[in-house]
Amino acid sequence: MASHPYTSLPERSFWRSAVAERGPLDIADLWTPKWPIAQDAPVITAGSCFAGHIGRTLLEEGMHWYDAEPPPPGLTAEQQSARGYRRFSFRTGNIYTAAALRQWIAWALGYRTPPGEVWEEDGRFYDPYRPAVEPEGFASPGELVRSREVTLAALRSALAEAEVFVFTLGLTEAWHDTARDTVLPMCPGTVRGSFDADRHVLRNHTASRVHEDLTQALDMAREVNPRLRTVLTVSPVPLTATATGRHAVVATTFSKSVLRAAAGQLADEDDRVDYFPSYEIVTALPGLAALPTLAGDQEPPGAPGASGAASPRGFFEANLRTVHPEGVAFVMGHFFRALRGEPAPTPHTPPQLPPATGGKDHSCDDALLDYYGPRAVPSAR
Repeated sequence: MASHPYTSLPERSFWRSAVAERGPLDIADLWTPKWPIAQDAPVITAGSCFAGHIGRTLLEEGMHWYDAEPPPPGLTAEQQSARGYRRFSFRTGNIYTAAALRQWIAWALGYRTPPGEVWEEDGRFYDPYRPAVEPEGFASPGELVRSREVTLAALRSALAEAEVFVFTLGLTEAWHDTARDTVLPMCPGTVRGSFDADRHVLRNHTASRVHEDLTQALDMAREVNPRLRTVLTVSPVPLTATATGRHAVVATTFSKSVLRAAAGQLADEDDRVDYFPSYEIVTALPGLAALPTLAGDQEPPGAPGASGAASPRGFFEANLRTVHPEGVAFVMGHFFRALRGEPAPTPHTPPQLPPATGGKDHSCDDALLDYYGPRAVPSAR
C-alpha cells in the first residue's frame, strides 16, 4: 500500500474510531495543551457568563485562581454574587466580546481613558460599562467612578501577576456608543440606561474584527507581562436574543462560528495562545442531544422526554441555554485530565452502527479515508 499522511494518523484523527465507535460521553483526547500549567501558577479568568464556572472549578481542583478584586468584608455569599465578586478575576462583569476585552485592557493600562458618563435612575447611579455590578446602583457619580478605578487597578494587577489568562468568548453582536467610540456590554434600555437610535448602533463583528481585537488586547497585556499565556475558549451558551433580524438559531450559529474561527486562527498563529474546545464538548459531540436527562432530573409534564424517552436537553437545562452543572463538570474534566495527562474514564457501552450499511457513507468521496484509520479492513498482501 502506498505511503501517505493518512497511514500514520492516530485514532483521534478518524471520525469512526474517535467518534462513531464511542459513546458520546466517552469521546476523549479532544485537547492537547500546548504547555503545562503548574498547580501554583496564577490563572486569571474573564469573559462571558460561562466563564464564571472556570475560576470556581480551578479552586476546587487545588489550582491557583487569582482573585484580584476580592469582596469587601461583611457581604454574604449571595450579596457577593449579586455584585459580581468572585465570578471573574476582576469585577468587570461579563465581557462578552473581544472588542470589550480590548477596551477594558486599554483603560486599565492607560491607552485610553474611560468616559465619565453615568446613568441615573431614581436618584441612584449606574455604570454604563458594568450596569449590573451594583443591583441597587451607586449613591453618587463619584462613588461609581471610584469603584470602576478599583476594578481597573485589579485588572492591571491581574495582568501583571498572571501566568495564564483564560478568556471565554461569548458574542459577536455588540452595541457601540458612536458618540463616545466605546463598546457597551448590553443594549442601553435593557438592564439600565436609555436607548438612543442616533447614538447606539449594533455591529455584528466579523472573524477578522474578532481576531484583530484579541490580538491587540493580548499585545497590550504582554507589554506589562511578557510571560503571559492565554487559553481561549468559546461559550456554548446560545444567544438569548438577536437584534440582527435573523432567527435565533441562525444568529447563534453565525456568532459561535465566527468566534471559533477567530480563536482557532490566533491559536494556530501564536505559540502563547491555546484553544480549549468547551464549545465543541457541549454542543458538537454527536449524541449529546439525545442523552437522558442528567442527574436523574425529572422532566415536567408535557416536556420533551417526559414520557421516558430521551431528553433533547443534553448538557443544557430546561431553557436549552444554561449549561447543567454536570455539563460544566464534564467540560472541566476534559480540561484537567488533559493538563495532567490522565486517561479518559472507563468507557460506556459504545453505540451500534446500523447493520445494513456498517456506518459507511457512499455519497462522500472523502469517506474513503476511513480505510486508513485504526482497525480498518486490512489491505491485501
